Amino acid sequence: MKRKSERRPNWAAAPPCSRRCSSSSPGVKKSRSSTSQELHHLDRQDDLYLDITDRLCFAILYSRPKSSSNVHYFSIDNELEYENFYADFGPLNLAMVYRYCCKINKKLKSITMMRKKIIHFTGPDQRKQANAAFLVGCYMVIYLGKTPEEAYRILMFGDTSYIPFRDAAYGSCNFYITLLDCFYAVKKAMQYGFLNFNSFNLDEYEYYEKAENGDLNWIIPDRFLAFCGPHSRTRLESGYHQHSPEAYIPYFKNHNVTTIIRLNKRMYDAKRFTNAGFDHYDLFFADGSTPTDAIVKEFLDVCENAEGAIAVHCKAGLGRTGTLIACYIMKHYRMTATEAIAWVRICRPGSVIGPQQQFLMMKQASLWLEGDYFRQKLKGQENGRHRAAVSKLLLAVDDISINGVENEDKQEHELYSDDDEINAVTQGDRLRALKSRRQSKTNAIPLTVILQSSVQSCKTSEPNISGSAGITKRTTRSASRKSSFKSLIPQRERRKRNALQQMPFMALWYSHCSAAFALPSFFIVFLLFFNFLQN
Repeated sequence: MKRKSERRPNWAAAPPCSRRCSSSSPGVKKSRSSTSQELHHLDRQDDLYLDITDRLCFAILYSRPKSSSNVHYFSIDNELEYENFYADFGPLNLAMVYRYCCKINKKLKSITMMRKKIIHFTGPDQRKQANAAFLVGCYMVIYLGKTPEEAYRILMFGDTSYIPFRDAAYGSCNFYITLLDCFYAVKKAMQYGFLNFNSFNLDEYEYYEKAENGDLNWIIPDRFLAFCGPHSRTRLESGYHQHSPEAYIPYFKNHNVTTIIRLNKRMYDAKRFTNAGFDHYDLFFADGSTPTDAIVKEFLDVCENAEGAIAVHCKAGLGRTGTLIACYIMKHYRMTATEAIAWVRICRPGSVIGPQQQFLMMKQASLWLEGDYFRQKLKGQENGRHRAAVSKLLLAVDDISINGVENEDKQEHELYSDDDEINAVTQGDRLRALKSRRQSKTNAIPLTVILQSSVQSCKTSEPNISGSAGITKRTTRSASRKSSFKSLIPQRERRKRNALQQMPFMALWYSHCSAAFALPSFFIVFLLFFNFLQN
């Protein structure tokens, strides 16, 4: 009877083209004379091994394996975890995708693991299986050049299945997004320039997504910023952090935000933004509900005419905010509704909730047609004409008035009074409180001070990830780090400056030492010359 650790199938026994390692074959004892064939542990017939590359493998195991001289096992189930609101469990956010890609590339390029098979394994928890498969699939799409279908086919080999992702609403769910939706979202984000890990700032993403530090995320870099709704003043109330408009102004100006769109009740005076030079628009609709066609149209018109980036918020910056930004993505980048939802959630988990998902599905066809018409009009314009001028021409044709001028049909989209939210706890309040409570581990520095101090550090770019095939060096911030966000480059520059300041002293010390050693020989020569003169 062989021991448990000896019941291992041979890696070489699987066909070269197979992506699934056999789990039904009997155990084979490892040969001491051969190191080219690696044997790994299988305890159950349900264990699954999927070959991603010749060295990288993804596995679903029901017992924890042990690494050996030829196989390296690792898991991220307890390292990269989704922070849920209610019953939602994924997909993992953009920072976790970045960290995972860094980890894989580091292991593949490690000299000590050059001859090892690297196996990313996950356990029996179906939610963690889905998130692990999501990370593996994203790596295949981003770094291995796989199409979404190819990545999905590899992960779904045989009878493998993964549970789909749901929204962050409380209660039951009747709408889901799949791994394939997520892979398509990532692929199209790369295609349109939304996603570029060579310029991705991990520290900034992880810092500003926290409720105490502003609770903001870029959905489309340099174009759309989703953030939590500001309040009249900065304070901590009812378990979550509230920040005044002035707290965001330095960050907005430093990142070329020119337009703010408010979708919830009036909790601050818009003049606090407009007096600072921003354009401000109010497009109210009820928390947890869907916008009217008039609101969608005006939102798109405002965004198409904005000169810089647009910052959008509701109460929590999740449901209403994510829905309208998804409408823009569907119109101008022809993403499907599920792809747009997937991308918004990867950037800002918890976005698009409840009936807003079905609303986007219903709007998909019409938004695609509007986008085709918009692009056709742009192509027909003279070369070099400014984008805003083209948009204004289209608006003139459609007889729509914007630019801060109130429409005569304003009552068409103001279907409710924002007073309805003032004295009631809504879905946005609950989601914001949940996010703030789970993230608040230390006393936060006031956002105004943090944002103002980070303006200069944001100007310095983070170290890029060189190489088209992978990441050569990871620059990350520890999850337990309690200090304020600072760029890593200035720290290196300070060390270099200190080293440069020490160099003159070292050179001076060396010159004195050399002179000291030279004195005895000089003194001997002097005595010999003096005796010669006396003789």
